[in-house]
Amino acid sequence: MTPTDTTRAGLSDRRLAARLDLARWQLRLAREHGMFPEPDLPDDLWSAEALAHCADRVDAVRAAFGAEPPIGAERAAVRLAARVRMDVERADVEVLVAQDALEVIGTYRDHPLYLLRDLDALAPETVIKVVRARKGPLVESVEPRGAARILAWPRSTFDRVAAERALPVDRLGRYILTDIQALADDADLLQLVEQDRRHAAHLKAKRIEEHYEEGLRDWLDACTAYLHHKTAEPPPAPTLRRILQSLVTARAETAAHET
Repeated sequence: MTPTDTTRAGLSDRRLAARLDLARWQLRLAREHGMFPEPDLPDDLWSAEALAHCADRVDAVRAAFGAEPPIGAERAAVRLAARVRMDVERADVEVLVAQDALEVIGTYRDHPLYLLRDLDALAPETVIKVVRARKGPLVESVEPRGAARILAWPRSTFDRVAAERALPVDRLGRYILTDIQALADDADLLQLVEQDRRHAAHLKAKRIEEHYEEGLRDWLDACTAYLHHKTAEPPPAPTLRRILQSLVTARAETAAHET
């Protein structure tokens, strides 16, 4: 990589990330942690000299932050809940940070972010201790939302399975924790749930594909109307480009769910 990789006007964040073969989130974290300098040209642009300096730090950035984007507290709680099979809440994640067991790697719109590898490196007993302290005498039961979180299922899927299995609830409408953990151990059930998830995802992708196909037909009808002098205005070309790009993406998504 040489300084001639840039232009006289400088590089935006997006173009700098592309030149360095980094994701935008990796570039953002590198800046937050002082691994990259700030833009040195007007309008938050980067010069050739700054590009060269950043290029020397790319390997260090990848080593520091990995290849998977960080997640917020809510998704972090879901990931931990499925791992330790207890109803972890975002407040528990915050306690883990306060205890110096987990690092806030960055922020997005003022919300803290966490690396997946840091979450996965947490000792289960450390997480369980925090959850038990929060729940107190309710530790052996779990509300429906927490049960769905433990199983990493949509709430609607959990509600359906709970009704089918006639899972008992206490006076507070809470489920027995061990019953939920037993569901997580039921390989046949998990396979059925995954099949249902894939089927629903395929149907959604197909609906999106059909939406853009209909949009393309409308554009072609408008083009035909212009061709036959039925309208004085041709359909806008940028609309065709946008629809085609979206349709290509939608068809790829549909195909991915068919494999």
